[in-house]
Amino acid sequence: MIRTALMLPTMLLAALAGSPSIEAAEPNIVVFVADDMGWGDSATYGHELIQTPNLDRLASQGVKFTQCYSACGVCSPSRSAILTGRTPYRNGVYRHLSGNHEAHLRASEITFPERLKEVGYETCHVGKWHLLSRQQFNNPEFPHPGDHGFDHWMCTQNNASPSHKNPDNFVRNGEPVGKLEGYSAQLVATEAARWLKEIHDPAKPFAMTVWVHEPHSPIATDSRFQDLYKGHENSKYMGNITQMDHALGMVMDALDAQGVSDNTLLFFTSDNGPVPAFGGSSGGLRGNKRSDHEGGIRVPGVVRWPGHIPPGTVSDVPVVGTDIFATVLDITGIPLPDDRTIDGVSMLPAFDGTPVERKIPLFWRTHVSPPGDRVALRIGDWKLVGDETLTKFQLYEIQKDWKEEHDLAAAMPEKTAAMKDELMKVWRGIESEGPDQWWKNERQKPARGGTVNY
Repeated sequence: MIRTALMLPTMLLAALAGSPSIEAAEPNIVVFVADDMGWGDSATYGHELIQTPNLDRLASQGVKFTQCYSACGVCSPSRSAILTGRTPYRNGVYRHLSGNHEAHLRASEITFPERLKEVGYETCHVGKWHLLSRQQFNNPEFPHPGDHGFDHWMCTQNNASPSHKNPDNFVRNGEPVGKLEGYSAQLVATEAARWLKEIHDPAKPFAMTVWVHEPHSPIATDSRFQDLYKGHENSKYMGNITQMDHALGMVMDALDAQGVSDNTLLFFTSDNGPVPAFGGSSGGLRGNKRSDHEGGIRVPGVVRWPGHIPPGTVSDVPVVGTDIFATVLDITGIPLPDDRTIDGVSMLPAFDGTPVERKIPLFWRTHVSPPGDRVALRIGDWKLVGDETLTKFQLYEIQKDWKEEHDLAAAMPEKTAAMKDELMKVWRGIESEGPDQWWKNERQKPARGGTVNY
């Protein structure tokens, strides 16, 4: 598809028009992230039972990516990459921040909400945060959403507690909210809608991140959604996905109610793959949450932007959550930072199925992975998976072998060696930039029979 003027950054359009500003045309941004939702956990991606009418509707109005990735096989790192455009070990959030740990999203990192605020956007974050360790959350000595560019925020440190039902651990703009009645996804969506209607200045463009807790454990599902699957052994989990989908619909309805849907880019994705023990499905992909095989990192990815993305289309161009940063800056005409490495690239070409050009290949490293798949690199259709010691490698032609059933490393030693050289080059660059004292001083013992704990 040939791009029209509609696809040009709005600042460039303003220059062409000879006008200093066309603020009304600045696109709004909404990034909706599910928690531990697998690639196969929706009707949209082929599940035969789970009902996701709102995600289906979103896909019918935009593009569905069949090869969308999270930046890591676990949560905190992938979220840090969405905001910064930098692979997790480079931005410092290399691990999940569930306990007491010194790692966090540093104030020195540049987020896309920060950049948008500089050009007049209002910004809001609702839902899970998980970019601070437990002892750092709501501690003024550490940077919170407000320090990363969000005007308004209501979030939890990690999970909704004690579960998705009646959570009591939300904090709004630094003030504990107390116990809330209802289920987490709907509460988060309600706050998003309230901010849009009652707090946001309609004369200004906005960016909003909506990060729900569903379907992460501890799972609690409203009977109106669980009863849709009555008698099924997995009814709680499947209902929880539909509960999350209902919240997505609430956000979509809120955009409609404010009359801003047509000028809003809405991106739906997940932070990592599923947990089968709780009922999640990778849709046949190898591995699950924590793995750098496809099941741990390939996730749903659906984008709607009316007038810019052809409705009801499918793209098999590989994209990653890290790309959201560069994409947002691209469509708003804001230059990328030039004082640091940005790993992500703009997805604009991929919206109509055109490959994107990457100077830095797709790269993953997950600190709690099984020892045999600690790192991965993808270039084109080829994917290399390496062990924790970076000495044993598997090679897959991922476009054809999406289940990673046929390791070609032994049969293609030259290709494997070339991919290994690329992986080591990327990793050395990350090591030289990231706060490696955080992971090289890691106290957590190696898991699953491994010898390396980062």
